[in-house]
Amino acid sequence: MYYSILHKTRFRYSAPISESFTEARMRPLSEGMQRCLKFKLSTTPAATVSSYQDCYGNTVHNFDIPSQHRQLTVTAEAIVVFTDPPKLPRSLGQEAWNLLDDMAAEEELWDFLAPSQFARPSPLLDALASQLDLRRRGDPLSLLHEITGRMYRTFAYAPQTTRVDSPIDDALARRKGVCQDFAHIMIALVRPLGIPCRYVSGYLYHRAEDHDRSERDASHAWVEALLPGLGWIGFDPTNNLIARDRHIRAAVGRDYADVPPTKGVFRGRAENTLEVGVKVMPTEAFIPDTDLLPAVPAPTPAEVDLEAEQQVQQQQQ
Repeated sequence: MYYSILHKTRFRYSAPISESFTEARMRPLSEGMQRCLKFKLSTTPAATVSSYQDCYGNTVHNFDIPSQHRQLTVTAEAIVVFTDPPKLPRSLGQEAWNLLDDMAAEEELWDFLAPSQFARPSPLLDALASQLDLRRRGDPLSLLHEITGRMYRTFAYAPQTTRVDSPIDDALARRKGVCQDFAHIMIALVRPLGIPCRYVSGYLYHRAEDHDRSERDASHAWVEALLPGLGWIGFDPTNNLIARDRHIRAAVGRDYADVPPTKGVFRGRAENTLEVGVKVMPTEAFIPDTDLLPAVPAPTPAEVDLEAEQQVQQQQQ
């Protein structure tokens, strides 16, 4: 299966700013059954884009706009191919917990077992764990299937009820949120069981027959757990799915703080707004110049006192 991805992000500022610096984690991973065959990142205003690989293997593009501007558009285009993933067993053997403990003893996995910025214990999380009777039982794969389904039934999908920087307690208290919240909650529930668990930022290809809860025009997030004999397996609590060939991975980390699609700062006294458009389609139906964002008039230069530095990020749905 081949997919084309178009991801446009536009930052608009209420007054001209003097400089902005942006990082983007939008290049799909080439890992497992997924390969990124082509990727292009462009910006308006034009900028020189450089890249590096972070400690989790993600490609990070970064650029600086050192001149005055009132809007910034980042456009990422990619072509990804999937080979057919192997069938998952219905469950793992009784020895799976012991094998998992041997794997989890490796130093490189400690980051995915410890609490992190957005996936940490709280009294509300403890209450949910008690409600779900969360303890080691059966086998790890069967338990993760159960947790995914219980998360799906417990939490309502409700965009705009949380923010990009919301702690998990906001969604726990309201029992609703978006994919970013659900991924963080599931990670925080699973890691104390001794199952290495990481956050995945990426995209989901939506088909009408699948009735996915997550939004079509946004990036997506889910969870991957490391299981003996299987490797990293994706679980999507937002849509009650095992992540297979419709889930396109862009970056992985401890939680959202490691993998935001865009993250940056700007210098200036201005409010900022964010517009995001995402299109994921089979390549034969892809139109590369589709305008996903509304037209914006050219900015009018104005003299302002530029001092403040602020951070702008986008929430995953």
